[in-house]
Amino acid sequence: MVQASKTTILLADDDEMIVEVLQRQFMREGYAVEVAFDGAEALSKARTTSPDLILLDVMMPRLQGWDVVRELRRESAVPVLMLTARGEEMDRILGLELGADDYIVKPFSFRELLARVRATLRRVSLDQAAPVPPAAALVNLGRLCIDRRRRQVTRDGRPLALTQREYDLLMVLLDAQGAVVSRSDLLDRVWGETWFGDPRTLDVHIRWLREKLEQDPSRPVLILTVRGVGYRLLSPDEIQSHD
Repeated sequence: MVQASKTTILLADDDEMIVEVLQRQFMREGYAVEVAFDGAEALSKARTTSPDLILLDVMMPRLQGWDVVRELRRESAVPVLMLTARGEEMDRILGLELGADDYIVKPFSFRELLARVRATLRRVSLDQAAPVPPAAALVNLGRLCIDRRRRQVTRDGRPLALTQREYDLLMVLLDAQGAVVSRSDLLDRVWGETWFGDPRTLDVHIRWLREKLEQDPSRPVLILTVRGVGYRLLSPDEIQSHD
């Protein structure tokens, strides 16, 4: 009988004691755990082991966590949770802006960290299992092509490395068929109704999504801001009429 492979977490932190404790606790919960003690090793192992989720410390030797996220987002959409001793708002926003999916501030309890990990993996699993209607499987938005069966977005034929939440945001806006989606609806549908983080996280992710999709992110023409309400994505018909 072939056993199903375990969910793999890549744990990257330069504090060997933290790594040892967390590795042991996650393994008790049934996870496979890869470890790295500096940023360069974390980036290398992320590429070679293809983890299901990465727990990434911000302050590490050789390559800081922010730089690791920046490099990863050029090639992968693996969910990343940042581990940081810094509680300043700008530090948290920077991590999200670079493409991290979530962050947790040290010191934290293992129960809280485990809940964050499970919630992120559950969201990814549900998104990947959701059936896609055949008619909506392939959508063209000008130079962009969205293949929902493969969960892939390309621009001029080149794949874009969207994070899980960036992709989820794009799908919610796409399903609205050109209508405005309120900020509260976007937060509920992408982050979940029980999420109580900074609502400006949404603006950060929209800005990062525009950086990847728009020809000129400073003058967006695909994802439009409707002040005081939310955002909307131009429909394929609108884009075709503009052409």
